Amino acid sequence: MNEVAILNTSAGEMVLEFWPDVAPGHVKNFIDLAKKGFYDGTAFHRVIKGFMIQGGDPLTKDASKESVWGTGDPGYKIKAEFNDKAHVRGVLSMARSNHPDSAGSQFFICHGDPRFLDKQYTAFGKLIKGDDVLEKIATTPTHPGDRPVTKVSVTSVKIVPADSVK
Repeated sequence: MNEVAILNTSAGEMVLEFWPDVAPGHVKNFIDLAKKGFYDGTAFHRVIKGFMIQGGDPLTKDASKESVWGTGDPGYKIKAEFNDKAHVRGVLSMARSNHPDSAGSQFFICHGDPRFLDKQYTAFGKLIKGDDVLEKIATTPTHPGDRPVTKVSVTSVKIVPADSVK
């Protein structure tokens, strides 16, 4: 069954489609985490206008851990699935550290067209609704470290049949 993710955020709703044909492990990982409620209550902790918005770190649920936001994961890593999908505005991709197989739960949605990430990060989906919300989040004022001045929360991520979204 073809499924999509509905990201409910403090800035509005975004809908993402998945690309299981090029990144089946990443799609399964994201859907499994979303269905467990892993992403609910997290925040977009890194926002760079013209580049991307990054979220998915469970540590962002705790304001007292802000100094280590960006280092959290689900307790495991997944293997890279680099592919030919271009990193352009709206593309959903997995964040990772220097090691190619270090992705876990953190993801980003491209705001610009960071093509230099192509074949180095695993693109696994695309924004199909809510470009205005992406724009609102990507242009929110930030502190040093690319942290939004006002927290941008992910209240929930729901996985639903694609044909249920209009």
